Amino acid sequence: MYENIKVDFEGGVVTITLNRPEKLNAFAGHMRRDLAEALEHAASDPGARVVVITGAGRAFSTGADVSRMCELMAGEEVEEFRRLLGAGRRVLTAIRQMLKPVVAAVNGPAYGAGFNLALACDIRLAAESATFSQSFIKVGLHPDWGGSYFLPRAVPSNVACEMFFLGDAIDARRAYELGLVNRVVADAELAEETRGLAGRLRNAPHASVAAAKRAVYMSEQESLERMLQYETEAQLQCFHSREARERVRAFLERRPPRAEKDAS
Repeated sequence: MYENIKVDFEGGVVTITLNRPEKLNAFAGHMRRDLAEALEHAASDPGARVVVITGAGRAFSTGADVSRMCELMAGEEVEEFRRLLGAGRRVLTAIRQMLKPVVAAVNGPAYGAGFNLALACDIRLAAESATFSQSFIKVGLHPDWGGSYFLPRAVPSNVACEMFFLGDAIDARRAYELGLVNRVVADAELAEETRGLAGRLRNAPHASVAAAKRAVYMSEQESLERMLQYETEAQLQCFHSREARERVRAFLERRPPRAEKDAS
């Protein structure tokens, strides 16, 4: 369906691959819009339980296509630039509003918007060869794709400032030390590790995962009192779910829980 986005669906897992490897998956043309549409479709598909975002070739994404940015500046195409920013915002909104886990499998360089796309995801795996950079400063631009929101919440302010001010790349191990990624694995093992994680998330009780995802991001803005109220509402919703009832019985009976469609 898309020119530079590849979407695969298997066993409840939607894998979205940024597919412009010859340009290190830099965003150009309708890639932003297509990525947003693919995410929105996955969010609304009842058969989709997990979303994985990765890159084709040797990069995750190096952000915006700088040659296209130069063209926009030369032509004073402000409205087109504004449209691209809006498309990026649509991508991040789709990820954070989706009540399904979204995993970033960072297979190589994640720079600029590519870095911030990964930061928007709920869980991040990185190949050992992956590198990360808030590279906007290199071309005199400001972080976008939510970078000014995500990064200062993920690392101390002095670290965020250094990354924004200098744009130096860090390797996967340093990203792990800073808490920016959940795991670092050998390049050859990233796909298998991602499949294993996606499989576990697919089989997790979706009502519990959805409520927990909402709680994590609500807590960044809400008071303790509001979160306690939300916990009560979410817990009651899970209490009435078939999945919770089946899992409680399975726990007591010392057996694996049956699939939702088989639970009675």
